[in-house]
Amino acid sequence: MFDLNTEPHLLLAVFNSMPGAFLLLSREFSIEAISDVYLEATLTERKNLMGRSIFEAFPDNPQTPEAKGVSNLRASLEQVLATGKPHEMARQHYDVPDPENVGQFVERHWLPRNTPVLDAQGQVRHIIHAVVNVTGQVQADRLLRQSQIREVAAWKAVENQRAILQRLFEQAPAAISLFEGPEQRISLANAMMCNLWGRSPGQVLGRSFNEALPELQDQHFSEQIATVFHTQVPFVGTEIPAQIFRQGHLKTGYFNLVFQPLYNEQGQVLGVLNVAVEVTEQVNTRHQVQQLNEKLQVINEELLATNEEVLRTQWALQSLNEELEGRVVQRTQEVQKAQAEAERQRLRLERLFMQAPAAICILGGADLVYELVNPAYQQLFPGRHLLGSPILKVLPEISENKVYRTFQEVFRTGKTHKEQELLIPLARPQDGVWEKRYFNFIQQARNDWQGRIDGVVVFAFEVTEQVKARQASEASTQQLRLITDALPVLIGYLDQDEKYQFANQAYESWFNQKPADLLGHPVREIIGETAYQRVKEYIDRALAGERLNFEASMPYREGFTKHIRTSYVPDWQNGQVVGFYTLINDITNQVAARQSLEASEKQATALAESLLLANQELQQTNQELLRVNVDLDNFIYTASHDLKAPILNIEGLMEALRDQLPPASIHDKSTQYTMHLIVDSVQRFKRTIDHLTEITKLQKENSLEATPIDLATLIAEVQLDLTPDIQAAQAKIELEVGACPSIYFSPKNLRNIMYNLLSNALKYRSPTRTSWIKVHCSQKDEYQVLSVSDNGLGMDLSGKPKLFSMFQRLHNHVEGSGIGLYMFKRIIDNAGGKIQVQSTLDEGSTFQVFFPRNKQ
Repeated sequence: MFDLNTEPHLLLAVFNSMPGAFLLLSREFSIEAISDVYLEATLTERKNLMGRSIFEAFPDNPQTPEAKGVSNLRASLEQVLATGKPHEMARQHYDVPDPENVGQFVERHWLPRNTPVLDAQGQVRHIIHAVVNVTGQVQADRLLRQSQIREVAAWKAVENQRAILQRLFEQAPAAISLFEGPEQRISLANAMMCNLWGRSPGQVLGRSFNEALPELQDQHFSEQIATVFHTQVPFVGTEIPAQIFRQGHLKTGYFNLVFQPLYNEQGQVLGVLNVAVEVTEQVNTRHQVQQLNEKLQVINEELLATNEEVLRTQWALQSLNEELEGRVVQRTQEVQKAQAEAERQRLRLERLFMQAPAAICILGGADLVYELVNPAYQQLFPGRHLLGSPILKVLPEISENKVYRTFQEVFRTGKTHKEQELLIPLARPQDGVWEKRYFNFIQQARNDWQGRIDGVVVFAFEVTEQVKARQASEASTQQLRLITDALPVLIGYLDQDEKYQFANQAYESWFNQKPADLLGHPVREIIGETAYQRVKEYIDRALAGERLNFEASMPYREGFTKHIRTSYVPDWQNGQVVGFYTLINDITNQVAARQSLEASEKQATALAESLLLANQELQQTNQELLRVNVDLDNFIYTASHDLKAPILNIEGLMEALRDQLPPASIHDKSTQYTMHLIVDSVQRFKRTIDHLTEITKLQKENSLEATPIDLATLIAEVQLDLTPDIQAAQAKIELEVGACPSIYFSPKNLRNIMYNLLSNALKYRSPTRTSWIKVHCSQKDEYQVLSVSDNGLGMDLSGKPKLFSMFQRLHNHVEGSGIGLYMFKRIIDNAGGKIQVQSTLDEGSTFQVFFPRNKQ
């Protein structure tokens, strides 16, 4: 060991270069040496710390009053001084001053450990304060919690958007349906479409087009849907005739139809979306006007050929003309009304686009100029003026992105393009900072009245938060997989077909297959037919919805049998069991131990009879030991009395020797040290004699008469005796003894017990927290149980036999004789009671004293 006074330069050089963050503190907590790693971690310089108190150099951050770094560190250092033992602190939030901003602090979290440096006499001379910087870990945990909160919010937003789209579909002003797959199965149909077909949703949903609507089977609609599905080219038709049921009869109606291919998330065609608007009334009105004009033409020709007839029937024609003119006016008004209705429907559709939750825009011409932008699309790019501008002018960031190339391809080829979660980096208008943003979108060509491509229609959704939430979820899933693989328990999941859908790493050591190779295989194939029959009943019960636990012996294969404890947990989804989780613990060793225990119990039964005979001999021996014990107590009393005189003579001779020594010898350090050792030995010898005397008195007082004692009054008297100690410790004492108003015992011995328990709780208190003591009494079976609990230093009860041994102590940093608990236990044992102790280091202790009830 280096001495800081004799070899300071060498010690400091070694200390400074240590690979950890360390401080060397004096007993007054002044900084005497600092490692280079510590300076780097605390953003400090050695010249600014040397000689200063650690609490002056590193005060609490006033912005984090809950941290309490100074008080926690001071309590730990004082405990090290008091006990002479190392103390490892819990993780501390203890910020350090910011060297670049006066009055500001830099966040820091530490794992501190304080270790005493003892001198040759075992006294604490210095304290090594070591810390580990865990700030990065704490900040990472904080970021993870924030990310999880954002993930929940993102899922809620997605669910809300889905609900809005569902309402939009149901309330749309047009008839809408979806035909899925080549079989054209009807998976969606809103109320307007069902009314148009003359059927309820239950009559059409889930059926194919021809099965649900047989009257349309020979009208070429099914062929047109198949063409759109296979070519992925939309179909738009106007005034298409169709024979449909109306009031129980087939009638001809006319419709404006759109058949639009719909894609799934992988870009594959899911089905065909049908949007229909009925225009039967407008078509019939136009046909009536055409028929009326044809009739007028015939009449005019007849008038020219038969002028004479015209003259004779002029009066009739005039009346007829008036009637015809009235009918023309009426039909004209009907046509105008139909046109107004069509315009209203157009405006309604336009409002639908503008109010849709999806982002929709129309780009016109080869330069892709914004012609229509709904509010949802504008919100994607706040601060940018879109209408009337080419897309590259307002979004120059996409010039090298895939999205711009697909725009050009759709405009050139007319093929609809769909993207899922495409990354498009965009700059924030307010500060120009680039952000990673993800979008789902469909780009679809727009055709003019001649069928030529003149623009692109875009339907888009921003999914940035969902992507980030999914990425975080995938990371969490991977972490969960690592955790389950680390467990020694077999964790799996079986579906309704009894096939593995999940298996953790523990399966490999049992079945010699990778967990991934088990997936999709039946459990019967993996565990073997014999083992399968053992658990088949439990599998059926789990798939029926029962949660159960069971034990079984499983012969998986020859030479490999396991005793298992298993839990089956059903997986309920939408009111049905879709599978169940399996958790399998290997209890082979426990079963073997249990079987061994049963065999031992049989042997114990056989030994019991022989023990009964031996017990009689033991009772006789015990009586002889009691007589020997009384003789031993008499010897202890005599020996302690006879030893007092020689010790007093030695003490007197020491005083005489001190008076006769020359002054120079008295002040010599070697002489002083030797005399100190002799005096200390004499004092210890005297204390030992006193303790022997106390033990002898205890033996003679075993027969003290027992009387009823008011427990609350006795405790109050003991508290008065201990008042200085209670005030010095600032201890709080809580009493709950109402259940035991009196205890039948020797008053002197009960007072001795109560004094011993309270004084020990005060003496061995923790220096890091306020002392707290609770005295409780209850009735239990044939005992009255007096319990004394504290929050002091606690004890390591692995040495419990030492706890009640004579002259043995578990804490040596405070004064004590080592016989208090020994006498305490002797008193209780002699009275037929018992003692129980629970204790945890640095948390506290509880002593329970069981007093036999008065049987009178």
